[in-house]
Amino acid sequence: LQGPRYVGPAPNGGFVVSEECGDVKVFMSSHKLLCSLSSKYGHQFGNPAGVCVDRDGSILVADEQRRTVHLFPEHGAPVCLVSTGLRRPAGMACSSFGHLFVADTGENCVKVFK
Repeated sequence: LQGPRYVGPAPNGGFVVSEECGDVKVFMSSHKLLCSLSSKYGHQFGNPAGVCVDRDGSILVADEQRRTVHLFPEHGAPVCLVSTGLRRPAGMACSSFGHLFVADTGENCVKVFK
């Protein structure tokens, strides 16, 4: 890893790690690299920060530089879930009720999205 920042659990016992170098890596339960999101999806991150996985197994990534949150489904193209209203998104968490919690360090608060 190159500058690991945030880590979160992934489906099937694996985990997801954002890196300072501008990528997000997904690891299997055996701790072997499964994929790089930038390579798999052809997505360019600014400065990936918080990561989490929703109840469907999609990976969500907060981009501090671009002030966005993208969803990366197992199959299909990435989807921008939040494109406005974030100043400096950092840590994130997904609830089992479909809520997304984003710590916005630029506004010293936690924002909740449904």
